[in-house]
Amino acid sequence: MADPNSLASYFDFSQVDWQALWTATGETVWMTLFSVVFVFIFGIILGLLLYETTGKHSAGAFILNKITAILVNVFRSIPFIILIVLLIPITKQITGTIIGPRAAMPSLIISAAPFYARMVEIGFHEVDAGVIEAAEAMGASKLQVMWKVLLPESLPAIISGITVTGISLIGYTAMAGVIGAGGLGNLAYQDGFQANQNAVTLTSTVVILIIVFIFQAIGDFTVRKIDKRSVA
Repeated sequence: MADPNSLASYFDFSQVDWQALWTATGETVWMTLFSVVFVFIFGIILGLLLYETTGKHSAGAFILNKITAILVNVFRSIPFIILIVLLIPITKQITGTIIGPRAAMPSLIISAAPFYARMVEIGFHEVDAGVIEAAEAMGASKLQVMWKVLLPESLPAIISGITVTGISLIGYTAMAGVIGAGGLGNLAYQDGFQANQNAVTLTSTVVILIIVFIFQAIGDFTVRKIDKRSVA
């Protein structure tokens, strides 16, 4: 066996438990996809609230905008590893545990949804005001404008945003793994770093990179398909 302090130890793949690697990969993918679904939903809702209440003169809209903006800014500013610790009591109440992939869900969603909400809001603001005004002039209700104009027109930006957010979530799952959430982060830290098995850490890192590349490729492909501006 290679010296654990040598460069050669990174390529001593006899250290790698491939079944454990496969299980950890499944946990990372599951945590990411499950979180992305809820981040997408909550991000759209928060982004829509921010967009619809920005610049409005009514007291209700102003207050709602400020409350939403404060919550979004606060939770997207807290470092993820600290947020996990802060949310331990809430996580325990929601999931019944503070370890394993399920325990990582509240922290992953709460940390990423505000970040994504800001990207959604920016996407909404990039929609041509003339298109919205034309729809309103034809008698479209506020709800119809949202579903038939605002969301479709901003869909490329929304998909690009969830792609970036999803990649961030993959990184968050690795950090969550360090404190017992499972997945590739846990494997790299517990079985790799702490056990002086550098090949395990390297292999886990490579698999994380592969997941990121796949996620990015899917996002880019989807944007190209739905973005009317990309059509020559």
